[in-house]
Amino acid sequence: MDWKICKTGFKSYLQLERGLSVNSIDAYLSDVDKLHQYSDSVGGILPTAIKREDIELFLSWINELGMLPHSQARVLSGLKAFYKYLLLENIIHRDPISLIESPRLSRKLPETLNIYEIDALIEAIDLSSAEGMRNKAMLEVLYGCGLRVSELTNLKLSDLYLDIEFIKVTGKGNKERLVPVGLEAIKLLKIYINEVRVHINIKVGKEDFVFLNRRGAPLSRVMVFMIIKQLAKTIGLNKTISPHTFRHSFATHLIEGGADLRAVQDMLGHESITTTEIYTHLDRDFLRNTIIQFHPRS
Repeated sequence: MDWKICKTGFKSYLQLERGLSVNSIDAYLSDVDKLHQYSDSVGGILPTAIKREDIELFLSWINELGMLPHSQARVLSGLKAFYKYLLLENIIHRDPISLIESPRLSRKLPETLNIYEIDALIEAIDLSSAEGMRNKAMLEVLYGCGLRVSELTNLKLSDLYLDIEFIKVTGKGNKERLVPVGLEAIKLLKIYINEVRVHINIKVGKEDFVFLNRRGAPLSRVMVFMIIKQLAKTIGLNKTISPHTFRHSFATHLIEGGADLRAVQDMLGHESITTTEIYTHLDRDFLRNTIIQFHPRS
């Protein structure tokens, strides 16, 4: 069975049986494409004929090309899913990748903002424009709910339960979760929806999206990124930040404030608590101040 047939079947499996998002499916197929490219470079090995030794040589190949360990681990994870599918469909009878270990990774702590930097970014928004009120509501929701940027741009009016101070979020794998939303974010959302959004000529089929551009279409992830970059430039913030930085900051501030790790896991929509544990890092000043405040000998 050739690569094209296997990849087509794998794509259907990811869509129908695992219910993954378009972005996730594209990432998995990209991982398989890399192995396909390697097989072509060494004589055209069929996916069903790949052996463990071929996978090991492939990993050496992408390493020599300069791929970082985190990216190598991601590719290996995608290939494991691919060969799991081939096993399930009885296309192969032995998994060539099952005993191969992922490269060792150092846990890189994400960049975060302190509350003063977040306040400064939000205060730098020009509220004299319609987009300004949208951007202020958007950043309050992004930080106040710890959303991924795709979750923010896909947020619907029908997902808002502001009377009970919750929003419904559709995360990875189309999994839904309820996330509390703060009073400041609720206030700004209502102002934006009732006083700004009502004056936009919304494109047909996009009426339920919360955050719209001036042409009445949902904001793109790239646009959210650009808005945040411009605000950082405005206040002279010398940090490399993105929409995800607000999510990292949300989690870090909750845990530093004493929030339960499992509660933070639920709010972030993490499948495994080990993913959430990266946010348990505390800076030295915070630790020092905690000891001074609470230790009886301090």
